[in-house]
Amino acid sequence: MSALAPLALVLLLAGLALAGGQFSGLRPVLGVLLPYAAFVTFLLGVCHRILVWVRAPVPFRIPTTCGQQRSLPWIRQSRIENPSSTAGVVARMALEVCLFRSLLRGSRAELREGPRLVYADDRLLWLAALAFHWSLLVVVLRHLRFVLEPVPAAIRTLAAVDGFFQLGAPGLYATDVVLVAALGYLLWRRLANPQLRYLSLSADYFALYLLLGLAASGLLMRHVVRTDVVAVKQLALGLVTLSPIVPEGVGSLALLHLVLLSTLAAYFPFSKLMHMGGIFLSPTRNLANTSRAHRHVNPWNAPVATHSYEEWEDEFRDKIRAAGLPLEKG
Repeated sequence: MSALAPLALVLLLAGLALAGGQFSGLRPVLGVLLPYAAFVTFLLGVCHRILVWVRAPVPFRIPTTCGQQRSLPWIRQSRIENPSSTAGVVARMALEVCLFRSLLRGSRAELREGPRLVYADDRLLWLAALAFHWSLLVVVLRHLRFVLEPVPAAIRTLAAVDGFFQLGAPGLYATDVVLVAALGYLLWRRLANPQLRYLSLSADYFALYLLLGLAASGLLMRHVVRTDVVAVKQLALGLVTLSPIVPEGVGSLALLHLVLLSTLAAYFPFSKLMHMGGIFLSPTRNLANTSRAHRHVNPWNAPVATHSYEEWEDEFRDKIRAAGLPLEKG
C-alpha cells in the first residue's frame, strides 16, 4: 500500500496535467502560476529548514568516527576518518559529498549460519546512488540552455560530451540512460527487499516516482513526441525573467514535465531530499574531533555553584583523617 498510493498520486498529477494542457484557460495555471508557487515554496521551505538547523545548539563535539583519534605521537591517526583539523574535515566532507564514502561501507546486514550477523558493504547501492546523483547533476546543468541566452560554451561542451555516442536522431544522452537505470534499481531494491520494503514509507516512493516521471516525460519529449524546443525555451526564459508566457507550441507533455518538476520542487523542503543541504550542517560530519586536545564546555549550561575537591577536603578534613584516609593537604 505504501508503494501504490504515491504511484496513484503521481499518475493523477500526470493525468491532470495532460488534461489541463488541452484547455487554454488552464495552461497559464500549469505553466506560470504553479511553477512560481512551487519556487516560492521551495525557497521559503529550504531557508526555513536551514535556519532551524543553524540555530540548533551543538554544545559538544559529536563527530561520527571510525578510525584512530589523534593521541600519542607514536600512534598513527586516521586523519580523514577521525579528523582533528579543519583540513581533515574538509577532506572528509569532500569525499562524503562527491563519492558517498560512508555509503560504501557497512550498509548491509546479513544473518548467516550459526546464526551469525555479518555486516558488509552494498556496492550496488553505492554505485546506483553515485550514478544517480552525478547523472542528475549533469542533466540539470544541460537544462540551463533553456534559461540562458546565449548558451555558455561550457554547457554546450557538456552536452556534446554527454551525447558523444550519437545514438539516433536526436542523439541519446548517456546520463539519461544512467539516470533511468539508477532510479529503476533504487525502486526495485525497495520493492524486492522484504526488510527494506517493511521500513519504506510512502514518502520514500513518492520522490522516486516523481523523478522517474520527470525522466520518462523528458525522454518522451526528446525521442518520441515532437516538441517545439523554441517554444519551450521561450516559456523557460519568460519564467526566469519574470515575463511569463505560455506559447502555443508548448504541448501537454511539456506542461506535464513542468508540473512534475514543480511538484518535486515544492515537496523538496519537506522531504528526505533535504539531505542535500543538511549534510553540510550535520555536527556528526562537519566537526573536528578534538575532545582530547581541548576541553569543550557547553555554553548553554546554566551557571551552577561548584564544590572543588580542595574545598570538600577542607570541609571534611577531620573526618577523613579520623578514618585513616590519605589527604592531599597534610
